[in-house]
Amino acid sequence: MGVVNTTPDSFSDGGKFDTTEKALAHAQALIDLGVDILDIGGESTRPGSRQVVLDEELARTIPLINAIREISEIPISIDTNKSGVMQAAVAAGATIINSIWALQLDDSMQVAADLGVSVVLMHMQGSPETMQQNPFYTDVVGEVKDFLKQRIDAALDAGIEEGRIIIDPGFGFGKTIEHNLLLLKSLDEFKQLGVPVLAGLSRKAMIGAIIDKPVDQRLYGSLSTAVIAAMLGADILRVHDVAETLDAIKVVKALGQVAT
Repeated sequence: MGVVNTTPDSFSDGGKFDTTEKALAHAQALIDLGVDILDIGGESTRPGSRQVVLDEELARTIPLINAIREISEIPISIDTNKSGVMQAAVAAGATIINSIWALQLDDSMQVAADLGVSVVLMHMQGSPETMQQNPFYTDVVGEVKDFLKQRIDAALDAGIEEGRIIIDPGFGFGKTIEHNLLLLKSLDEFKQLGVPVLAGLSRKAMIGAIIDKPVDQRLYGSLSTAVIAAMLGADILRVHDVAETLDAIKVVKALGQVAT
């Protein structure tokens, strides 16, 4: 899953793709590299970020989805928590709703069910404005797993088919470095929930803290977490550096094909 942020303030690439033309060129480049899914986001969810109004998020995302649909049938994920954006994005051609709130806000769960598309349910402690202010867990793996199980059940109750549900432990969303590492180390446990697992670790602060590098120098750290996540069963990797990650995952896949 390749990231295409149309925001001015995302932590990694804010402002780089803040016009439809720039974002479309980036999307085309990712498609040419062989990405499987494009994740379109019009509202930053970095720590301390604030929500944007509906019309602004629509203006940032819908023209881009329309433009991508004119050149490709690649699956498109809309990274949003507003049901109005979900509806407009799916009408424009999006096929996945990626919700950091796990479809808990307003009518988003029922809207997603009615739209009949796939959904990503992510765990977050707190909100983007507050999530990194002293996050605390007694058992981070168990608590995140229990939350995701509850959201899977809620999605099923709302009428979303099990085959359309994806879960995301939410690396960096209300977690310390230790919490993130424990989740990564235990990623295979989330496979027990019976649905695909998405891992989004690319360029995140935990990597920067470990290798002591700014966001634009975290490629090798990001690749290491991608490889670990893939080897522990992640089905989808949400990444910024598509070409390099694809090469790394080819090695992981080759290893899995060797008979023992």
